[in-house]
Amino acid sequence: MLDDQLQSALTRRTFLRRTSAGLGAAALAALLNPGHVSAAAPGGLGLLGSPHFAPKAKRVIYLFQSGGPSHMDLFDYKPVLQQMHQKDLPKSVMGEQRVTLMTRNQSKFLCVASPFKFAQYGRAGAWMSELLPFTQKIADDICIVKSLHTEPINHDPAVTFMQTGSMVPGRPCMGSWTTYGLGSENADLPGFVVMLSGTGDQPVTPRYYHSGFLPSQFQGVQFQSSGDPVMFLSNPKGIDHENRGRLIDAANKLNAIRRDDLLDPEIQTRIEAFELAYRMQTSVPELTEIQNEPKSVLDLYGDDVKRPGSYAANCLLARRLVERGVRFVQLFHRGWDQHGNLPRDLRRQTRETDQPSAALVMDLKQRGLLEDTLIVWGGEFGRTSYSQGDIRPDSFGRDHHPRCYSVWMAGGGIKGGVVHGSTDDFGYNLAADGVHVNDLHATLLHCLGINHERLTFRFQGRDFRLTDVAGKVVTPLLA
Repeated sequence: MLDDQLQSALTRRTFLRRTSAGLGAAALAALLNPGHVSAAAPGGLGLLGSPHFAPKAKRVIYLFQSGGPSHMDLFDYKPVLQQMHQKDLPKSVMGEQRVTLMTRNQSKFLCVASPFKFAQYGRAGAWMSELLPFTQKIADDICIVKSLHTEPINHDPAVTFMQTGSMVPGRPCMGSWTTYGLGSENADLPGFVVMLSGTGDQPVTPRYYHSGFLPSQFQGVQFQSSGDPVMFLSNPKGIDHENRGRLIDAANKLNAIRRDDLLDPEIQTRIEAFELAYRMQTSVPELTEIQNEPKSVLDLYGDDVKRPGSYAANCLLARRLVERGVRFVQLFHRGWDQHGNLPRDLRRQTRETDQPSAALVMDLKQRGLLEDTLIVWGGEFGRTSYSQGDIRPDSFGRDHHPRCYSVWMAGGGIKGGVVHGSTDDFGYNLAADGVHVNDLHATLLHCLGINHERLTFRFQGRDFRLTDVAGKVVTPLLA
């Protein structure tokens, strides 16, 4: 039975206020068992206590290429486009599909062939562009999905959909769902870490890695590229580590009084966040000292690894994070939105990302971590096979294309040396074995030992999940 204090707190008004604020069943569970919330704290088990079934992956590194990499210039070789270069894309191919406002009023939709050479690599004979010389070396470790498709045609809803399973902002992202379900393996680091790199006009907003209506302890913690790795990690002038500990202890005692009075699980989250921040003052500086890595490892990632905040440096930090027990690491690399000057800008993007991405797979493999670390590489959509604007000998652009595009995965329960799905001769429509974004999410959760239909959170009267009301596990991808 509830004690008298808890019974008095569970008034009808309090209950309705809390459930209407979105805490729902989790808030009620916290009221009935205040220890429930802390059970999913960093360093502890998540909501599930243990996975639904034996997992192949224990952790995830998501290499998100923000802006929409051109699949037909990287992974989806289309010789027909060489024959159709600067000719109208057949209307039978375009059908009644949407195009963006940026190309809708073009008088012509001219096919544009990739200016880059392609060759086949690995057991599956995967086609890859000359822009990916390092990814070519790991062809037998990765699974290339050439038939991913989505609904949104513009960046913000498309990134939101890829991150949260919904085009509507406000839902939890996949990193938050993962740490909510499984918790973290390290009490001194966040369970979910985010790092940004690259340039471009498309912003990466914090709601892409937010916990939405899940308890806020599950949102991503962004590491900075300069100054403190985490904001306010260093003590202010005149405060040493011991004094900071006393301040946090005093603040948390006051917060605990308020928590016991209101029985609000978010106050417990604040207490745990303060305590984690204090422990991170010791754990994070050591983590970020990548200069202590052997020269052979630094050389593997390339010269850019020495530049703080670069994609290469972030890939190496991702490896250091997962080997310390961080559950979910997400890198956002901006600058893939090539509406013009695609040949020049795509070369720049691949120079920055190809070697570090492949190095991460190789590094994890040689440490015995790849088999239980799931890596995902890809963006929010692909690009059109027709040109945006004029086609010049050394320059052209491609518009957004959600109908089909390519991503690759490696490690953690994914079958290496596989190419899954195909597109038509123009790289414009699905030809076989389509994989929806919801299917991708269901498959990632499956690798982590989670049944995507059972990892739910009740909010505003219904049970939500990452895959919403759709999604199926793509079994041909599984090792």
